[in-house]
Amino acid sequence: MELAAHHGSDEPLQIRQIAAEQSIPDRYLEQLLAALRRCGLVRSQRGAKGGYLLAREPWKITVLEVISCIEGSEMQPAESPGEAKSLEGLVVWEIWQEAGRAAEAVLQKYTLQDLAEKRDARVQLDIMYYI
Repeated sequence: MELAAHHGSDEPLQIRQIAAEQSIPDRYLEQLLAALRRCGLVRSQRGAKGGYLLAREPWKITVLEVISCIEGSEMQPAESPGEAKSLEGLVVWEIWQEAGRAAEAVLQKYTLQDLAEKRDARVQLDIMYYI
């Protein structure tokens, strides 16, 4: 979301900036950004003013793409239907598949732009509450 929020500025964000803003350890953030770069969702810029930028517009990157890149392509149970040793295992596998499809549908519906806008709206509500 930090990269999405700064998308229009065309200035890359450094790891330490993002880490400080989001309270994420630098090393962990480095790993996340490396994975996102390998998937083509972010790009890095070298140099004194280097850092990370989104590789595409934030309204073209879905939350599903980000999660799939970081966590893997699909939510899958430990065993396949053919490996289920019982009728109960098959039933659980079927429900897990349905849950995975539902989760993917929701995550595909939202983009990084949507998340940034939701965050901004909440910030505005917090500000108004304190006035």
